[in-house]
Amino acid sequence: MSPPQVYTALLDEGAYVASVSTMYRLLREQGEVRERRNQLTHPVYARPELMATRPNELWSWDITKLRGALKGIYYHLYVILDVFSRYVVGWTIQNCESQEIAKELIAQTCDKQQIEPGQLTVHADRGASMTSKTVADLMADLGVIKSHSRPHVSNDNPFSEAQFKTMKYRPDYPHRFGSIEEARSFGDAFFDWYHTEHYHSGIAMLRPEDMHYGRANKMIEARAAVLAAAHDAHPERFVRKQPVPKPLPTAVWINPPLLSGNVNNGTN
Repeated sequence: MSPPQVYTALLDEGAYVASVSTMYRLLREQGEVRERRNQLTHPVYARPELMATRPNELWSWDITKLRGALKGIYYHLYVILDVFSRYVVGWTIQNCESQEIAKELIAQTCDKQQIEPGQLTVHADRGASMTSKTVADLMADLGVIKSHSRPHVSNDNPFSEAQFKTMKYRPDYPHRFGSIEEARSFGDAFFDWYHTEHYHSGIAMLRPEDMHYGRANKMIEARAAVLAAAHDAHPERFVRKQPVPKPLPTAVWINPPLLSGNVNNGTN
């Protein structure tokens, strides 16, 4: 019984022991003034701190919905993104979200990219497909390390989110897709553009395909030569110093350590 109930019951029995406030004081001294029902507690999830210094070292994957022709109809786009190069190493569009589809896509992508055991970490949020035993068992068999975002922390998976935003903010992105075949056709065109034409701000304004397949240094050297020639031809146009291209990132992080130095965490 609560102190007010005890106090009232005693009065009805013809007894006065203490005031309600005194009862509460005595309970506080014994640590008994607290919520007595079982409360839901959440485990403490570690902040993922993942770094990539080369392609096929850290992947991020996620699923987003694409609107169909009718309200309530959606197609599901699965995308696996290389965090260092921003290259989409694997994708598929299906009618539903399924751990079996995710398992098949991850297995095919690892085979295509010739991933060796112990080479790769794959990061995802805590969706049902991402945390399924089916996908976890596959990664264990492939020697792939799995990592997950903390619940309700969108910044733990910024690269996949940014890639989806790049797609959905394209001028030719349709409000709805008339069929799954139309959605897949759009995906073919979009990812071809994204890999071979899109200058990505997070990788020194290079194209993901150049970054992923080892052409980045030559691209930077060629840009440096163009800028040097422009400076030599008209040094008066460059008041402060000779221009140089943006440097290549040496490390890309998901959640860099709080006391780390300058690292690239760009996502656009």
